[in-house]
Amino acid sequence: MSGFLELEKIKRTGFWPAVFGGGILAALVPVINTAVREEVFLQQDGSALEILMNENWQMMAMLNLFFLVASACLLYHTEYADNAIQRMCTLPQKENKMFLNKFVLMCGFCLIALAIEGAGLIFSAVRWFPADEKILWNGVLNMGYAFVLLLPGTLFMLLISAACKNMWISLGIGVICVFTATMLPADHFILSLFPFAMPFQIFAGTVPAVLKNYWIAVGAECAIGCFAAVIFFKVRRLFS
Repeated sequence: MSGFLELEKIKRTGFWPAVFGGGILAALVPVINTAVREEVFLQQDGSALEILMNENWQMMAMLNLFFLVASACLLYHTEYADNAIQRMCTLPQKENKMFLNKFVLMCGFCLIALAIEGAGLIFSAVRWFPADEKILWNGVLNMGYAFVLLLPGTLFMLLISAACKNMWISLGIGVICVFTATMLPADHFILSLFPFAMPFQIFAGTVPAVLKNYWIAVGAECAIGCFAAVIFFKVRRLFS
């Protein structure tokens, strides 16, 4: 029931147009890039999706992260505006549950955006590359992996937004985190575990051992993020 309440809250925020607009914008990156540089793409070795991901995913991942930062800030800004979150705390509902509902909501938005982006990648692969019978399945695998790697960043960005009453502070922190992630070397495993750097990794062409390590890292970071959220809300309630 509370999950539907979260959906009701965002009806007047322009969130849905942002979800579809962000997904379409990112989906246009491989389409336009391939159309302009068709000869360069076709001369490369590898599968169609591997080439497209290598050439386009950095920009697409950055757009996803900016969407993630702005969305998380907006979700909690609606709570802090006019002290709405204080009224919510008087209801028989824990802040932890509200945080979890927002996290699930954000995951749903990310899935929608990634589905649109996957459609853009598959269209580019079908339009400009030789036929591949597994193109649809490979697209699902790549977008599914991208979704999993977005989870830690989503969790920590929501926690930052929950901790900052001023939306501009959380937005500034998020933007700094995104630009910090872009400066970290993608081939350095330890540094790439930064929650905002993980979404830049791609599934295509990655060896199974590395994929397994990222899966473990995602699980560990999500567990840490959930534990930090529980502790934060308990401490804040004690001093509020």
